[in-house]
Formats: sequence, structure tokens, C-alpha cells
Amino acid sequence: MRIQLAMLRLLTIVIAMLGLSAARAAPFMIVGDDEKLLWDDNFKPILSLPGNDAVLILDLADPMNPKIVGNLPLKNSVVGPPVNLAIDPTNSIALVADSINVTKEGDALKQGPDDKVYVIDLKASPPKLIDTITAGKQPSGLSINRAGTLALVANRAGKSITVLSIKGTAVKVIDTVDMGDEVSQVVFTPDGKRALATKFSAHKVALLDVDGDKVTYNKFDLPAGLWPYNVEVTPNGQIALTSDNGAAGSSDGSVDTTSVIDLEAQPPRVIDRVVVGDGPEGLAISPKGNVAVSLILAGSNNKPAYFYHRNGHLTVLRIDGKKVTKVKEIEVGGLPEAVAFTPDGRYLYVGNYLDKDISILRVNGTDITDTGKRFKLPGHPASGRMSMH
Repeated sequence: MRIQLAMLRLLTIVIAMLGLSAARAAPFMIVGDDEKLLWDDNFKPILSLPGNDAVLILDLADPMNPKIVGNLPLKNSVVGPPVNLAIDPTNSIALVADSINVTKEGDALKQGPDDKVYVIDLKASPPKLIDTITAGKQPSGLSINRAGTLALVANRAGKSITVLSIKGTAVKVIDTVDMGDEVSQVVFTPDGKRALATKFSAHKVALLDVDGDKVTYNKFDLPAGLWPYNVEVTPNGQIALTSDNGAAGSSDGSVDTTSVIDLEAQPPRVIDRVVVGDGPEGLAISPKGNVAVSLILAGSNNKPAYFYHRNGHLTVLRIDGKKVTKVKEIEVGGLPEAVAFTPDGRYLYVGNYLDKDISILRVNGTDITDTGKRFKLPGHPASGRMSMH
């Protein structure tokens, strides 16, 4: 009897541990809500003081029914590409750049650069802030390498890239790389040996060399389309795609492009530009590497404009080797910003800033369809990133 009871207890513990392991293995999405910036009917900015922003952690164990498992009162901003946060490969920590602050000068409110990067412990229950790091001026797009040992942060106003070492939950600034121009996003190649950074106002993409924890910019730039805001690399490392915004971070009524960069060429070069729509910003490539999406603002926050649309849309891009082809467009919500595929590539999430929700889409091969399901958020989703596993 005692042996049976002992075995039962052991079985209960094993089941509990397996359940905990499965729960921790569920993919997470991190979302930054910005409650400091909206626009009135004349496209005039409506500013609010900080205090209501949040960083949310979503559990996607049931992809059609996300759950908010973390809600941290941290600042975030819609100013800049929606990739100013990331989750490390082990789902242990998240990094969040605090790009913009709003301050009061007399009776007026004013936006200005901040310089903080928050470190969040995802293993804590609930997730919690464990460190605040000082980066460069206006830290914006950032990325963590696949090894989970290094992160790069693009400092727009600082015209630099901050290099962060990651050892468990300890994150430290180890270098700052001068880029000479405003940089909005930076992303590693899959092998971790190079990185690409969008030189937003210079209309270029910079190539950096990475050797261990040493990051070097040898002044090698590629000509992008106008105002490259965002960049992603395919899982096989063959090509990179950009979001060439075309109007310095908004829409202007004219079509814009995604530049296709051949990373296997010696030296790397731009081999194509694909027309995607007016105001591309959010950008994501499926973990399967066969399809990408470009989020199109379509003037959806600019009511007086002739090019205004109530909703933005996503442009679906089929990837066949190094050939990228526009497949179709799918309407989503107002001012779509963040976009991310689930790690298995079966679902796609789009953060609709003005609607305060997330559109859930289904992915079947290169065919993407809207499920019609929206997940409501407590604030305006300015940014979002998916866990790698």
C-alpha cells in the first residue's frame, strides 16, 4: 500500500511538472501599449502625460484565445517602428525600449527622446521588471540573437547602436557603435555573424559584422527605398526584406516598397523592390520562410487627407527562394502597427492601434485568411513581438 501511495505521489508530481513545462513552452507575445499619443479629426497630435502605458505579456497556448498573463506599467511609444521590444530564445527575459517621453512645458505638452531599456523577467509569476538600462538617445527597434547572448538596440536620435550582453537575466551595456545617421531598427542574421540596420533618414541599410560580442560597422551601406523603417531576415539567411515607409513614418497617398536584399551575394546587394502600398511599417516573415507580410498604414490616422482609409491592411508576400511576389491584401484595423507570426507559422497577429485590439489571422502555406476574431486590449498596441519558441 505504501509503495502504491508513493508511486501515486510520484506520478502526481511528474504530471504537474509536465503541465508546468507545457505551460512554459507555450508561445508568448509581448505588446507595448502607448496611451500618450492620438490624433484628432484634423490630424493634430493629442498628447497625454505618461502614467497609463503598459507592456503586456500574452500567453498563446490557445492561439484563438490569447490570455494576458503580465501587465506591467512601463512606458512604450508608437513613435518608431513597432519592434522596440523582444523576447529571448529561452522565454526567460524580454527587453523593451522606452523611446519617447512626454513632458509638460508651461501649459503645453511636448514629446522628446527617452533613453531607457527595460529588462523583464518572464519566468516570474507574474512577469516583473528586474532592471532598467540606460541606452542611447531614443532607443527604438531592437533584436536578440538566436544564441540569446547578445542584443542590439537602434538609437534613432543618438545615431548609434547599443550592444547589450545577456547572461541569464543579467543584461549589460558593453559597447556603443556610432552609425553616423539615424537608425530605426537593427536585426541579426540567423547565424549571428552579421546584422542589418535601417538608416531611416539616409535611405540606406547598413551591414554590421558580429564576432562574438564585438560589433563593427565598416561603413558598408546598401541603397534602400525611401525612408527604410524596418528590416527582417528570412530564417535561412538568404535574403532580407525592408519596409520603405516613403513618408518619414507615415502615409502620403503614394505607393511604397519592400526592398529585397541578397545576403548571399558578395558583397550583399539589393536585387528587387516590391510595391506593397502606402506607408509600410510593421513587417514579419514566417518562421517557415515561405511568406511575409507588410503592414500598410493607408492614412488611417489622418482623417482630413485625400488618401485616408478607416482601416489599414496587410500585404501578403510569397517568398520563393530569392523571388518575392505580392499575393494579396487583407484589410485589418485602424493604424495597424505590430505584426507577428506564431512560432509554428500557423497564425498571424496584427495590432490595431486605433481599435485597441489584435486581429487574428490563419496561415495555410502561403495563404493567409482573416479569422474575423479580434482580441481586445486594455490600451493602444504600439509594438509587438513573438517568442521564438
